Amino acid sequence: MPSPTKPAHSAAVLAAYDRVIATQPGVTRNGVTIPYTSLNGNMSSDLDETGRLVLRLSADDRAAFIAGYRTGLHEAHGTVQKEYVDAPAALLEATDELAPRFARSVAYAGGLRPKPTTRKRAT
Repeated sequence: MPSPTKPAHSAAVLAAYDRVIATQPGVTRNGVTIPYTSLNGNMSSDLDETGRLVLRLSADDRAAFIAGYRTGLHEAHGTVQKEYVDAPAALLEATDELAPRFARSVAYAGGLRPKPTTRKRAT
């Protein structure tokens, strides 16, 4: 029997992420090992394997975020993700400062074309 999947993040990091998520009604955290938020099948944020918050932003918001926080685009498994930015670690703890940026991320993901769902066929 396989062992249950354990969260890869500390309780403090998950609690900080949950506080930010709670600022947006109707948004919930998904995932166990890689927690994330999504709308209509489009991811809006996640915690990468190191516990860093990653936000999906529009081009204008992305440029302003990168300039304002002196950060960059997120890289995962050797690939630069062009719509995602790395948030500074301290920002995850600053819920009031992060909340409007998280709201922009949610709004952007919510405005994208919905991804089709996959359903198992009834036998």
